[in-house]
Amino acid sequence: MEKELINEMKPTSGELLRVIDGFAQSAFNTAPFEGSWTPGQVVEHIYLSASGILKTVQGSTTPTERDPGQMVAPLRDAFLNFNVKFQSPDFILPSDAPKDKSSMMQSLNETFAGLARVAQTQDLLVTCLDFDMPTVGPMTRLEWLSFVVVHTQRHIWQLKKMAVIAGAME
Repeated sequence: MEKELINEMKPTSGELLRVIDGFAQSAFNTAPFEGSWTPGQVVEHIYLSASGILKTVQGSTTPTERDPGQMVAPLRDAFLNFNVKFQSPDFILPSDAPKDKSSMMQSLNETFAGLARVAQTQDLLVTCLDFDMPTVGPMTRLEWLSFVVVHTQRHIWQLKKMAVIAGAME
């Protein structure tokens, strides 16, 4: 399971960056329909989530007293079910300020590189103590990193839909 995660991280972050790069800067800050986030806001949301998770997986840990991959499948099933809409927690809501596509891509690239380093060099089976997943509780590094992958995949799907709706792909 750990090797599968590592093998899934790089293509997921690469696809995210390719999809973002396909947006014109002007479309990056334009909502494709009423009530929607802009692509830039979706990207900021992904960044806020991923960078917070990077801090969590680099933080304090303790040995895990349960199956360290217990939440991997439930999180995957939930976040890759595109028929279900989720409400973002306030602490990772994007701002209304315009986003610079290039700087967002650079920040995401650096964050995902940090997550990949953790995946390759740290014990993924320990429980992270610095932050609990809302409604789930404490999670292992393996679960947090798996969550980053499926959360990002969900938003890649969303960004691709936005691009089609907006005709924003260059």
